[in-house]
Amino acid sequence: MFLFCIESSHARGMGHLYRSLILADNLVELGGRVHFLINYHEPSLKVLKTRGYPHGTVDFAPEACGWETEVAQRLGAVAWINDRLDTTAEHVECVKSTGLPVITFDDRGMGAALSDLNVAALVFDPTEVACLQGRRVLKGVEHLVLNPAIAPLRRLRTQLDSVLVTLGGADTYGVTAKVVSLLRGKPWQVTVLLGPSFAHHRELADVVPDHFQIRTCVASMAEEMARHDLAVTGGGITPFEANAAGLPCLVVANELFEIPIAQALERMGGCRYLGYHKFINDSLFQTTPDIVRMSTRALATVSLVGVQRVAAAIRKLVKQ
Repeated sequence: MFLFCIESSHARGMGHLYRSLILADNLVELGGRVHFLINYHEPSLKVLKTRGYPHGTVDFAPEACGWETEVAQRLGAVAWINDRLDTTAEHVECVKSTGLPVITFDDRGMGAALSDLNVAALVFDPTEVACLQGRRVLKGVEHLVLNPAIAPLRRLRTQLDSVLVTLGGADTYGVTAKVVSLLRGKPWQVTVLLGPSFAHHRELADVVPDHFQIRTCVASMAEEMARHDLAVTGGGITPFEANAAGLPCLVVANELFEIPIAQALERMGGCRYLGYHKFINDSLFQTTPDIVRMSTRALATVSLVGVQRVAAAIRKLVKQ
């Protein structure tokens, strides 16, 4: 049993959950069993129920530490996978006391040093890269866990007619409404995609034009991205998935830690970084993106092999 320990909420966003679901699918395809442990968050629990994965809710408060040992033993775990950003040493020590290997993602917390595998494909700041800890650290975009359903939908974009606005499952700071207001005068067909934890409907209703299409919780994000020529995204996994499909992006950093990610995406060539969400304005949308050049670079720099590489590294730990 592979135990996924996930934090997902309106404040934290839902990217950790979606990334873990992709990895879980791969492990199940290889014959593994999976169970999710997650904080109470109704939209996230609904996603897990829809996907059919067994799951339970847990309390991540520091004073609640100690539940890990009982859960791991009761479920017959073979590995513990954290996708929570910064973990504590106390938490990882509790898990390690059961003899389980611990895998963590993009972890800069004290628990990272005790983990057996730290998958840090989204760490680009040189200072942070140098400080990454863990018995083994997987760095670089070649270890990104991206949706394999993108593979048959990869294509070069050659014109700009249709734009997708997708700013996360939660859009914690209501950036969607701000972006929509800046796109109202553009000559593009615009589709606004709202995630399951979106909570800014009133602000969006005040600014969205009648000719913009609003979609909520689409069945396939990969298929939705395939319909468009350009996307406006946050600075998490989404622009990498878009680039893997050949879809260029304009990237807004919703969180401060997304700034170096967005800057790295711009250097790779498939994206343009618009800035931190508090400071974006209409001037950033005045220059029409070079769609052909950006799409060409996107296809060349982002692949879909990461999930297989990460799954192989995890399975190697289990076999040791």
